[in-house]
Amino acid sequence: MIATIMTILATLCFILFLAYWLDYRRAKRNWRKSTEDFYKPDQERKSFIVLIGDRYDHSETAQPMFEKLKQANIPFTPSEFIAAQFVAFMGIILLLVNMFNLKLLISAFLALLLLEGGKRIMFAVRKNKMHERLVDQLPEICRILANSTRSGMTLNQGIQMVAQEIAAPAKTEFKQLAHELSLGIPFDIAIKKMESRIDNKEFKLFVATVLIQKKAGGNISSILDEMSQTLEDRKLLKQEIKTMTAEQRYVAILVPIIPIFLVLMMNNIIDGFLDPLFTGIGILLLLFFILGTGLTFWLVRKVTNIRV
Repeated sequence: MIATIMTILATLCFILFLAYWLDYRRAKRNWRKSTEDFYKPDQERKSFIVLIGDRYDHSETAQPMFEKLKQANIPFTPSEFIAAQFVAFMGIILLLVNMFNLKLLISAFLALLLLEGGKRIMFAVRKNKMHERLVDQLPEICRILANSTRSGMTLNQGIQMVAQEIAAPAKTEFKQLAHELSLGIPFDIAIKKMESRIDNKEFKLFVATVLIQKKAGGNISSILDEMSQTLEDRKLLKQEIKTMTAEQRYVAILVPIIPIFLVLMMNNIIDGFLDPLFTGIGILLLLFFILGTGLTFWLVRKVTNIRV
């Protein structure tokens, strides 16, 4: 009897719990719906700092920086890049003050020099990174165009297929080219405009080949196949040269870093180690070191920059 009563009570408790839980879920859905209607979540809410950053990104002042970031293939907006610079600046100051026991003003000055120098070197090294990535895609582009023309498509249709199949950054450029061709712009003018946007020797060769074959006629698919193989061979040769000169390029980077690190470590061990550096002779030695290090970096980069 007791077991039966306990079973009935447990069942009733479970039913009551289920009823209250379902009622709670219904009330929660209604509350969420009323909240969404009030706040309108389809309109993205942004903080005050993000709004200022968006306004700066769309201003004319930020356009040169936007172009530099685009050419360097850095996926940052100008405001995000400035924020990253500020965070790096504060981090370098904290590192120099806490780890190397430098004074705040000296740390801020060195952090500013390191940040500005690093930014210039990064933009110089990655100046045409987007164009280089696009040129690396040229063999695949040539193969897609060759296969499309071999299957009976026109060259314009082949370009539309490239715009659909290829990855970025070539996807953006060929989408724009396909859009211009669909608007009725002549093929010669549209592809010349694309060539002016991509200042590269391999791409100019590709454009010249396509224009000559389009005007003179002939088997354009076989020409594109040969060009694809040639560009692939050049790509492999460049990669081999890059691998062979990797040690020298890393030496050029380590040459200025190791002496600076050693001097800062010695300043952390010996109090006042850097004080003679800010005297008359010390400043001359510092300038001589900076000039020699910069010259060494430039010479090594010049020697290892083998053009194919």
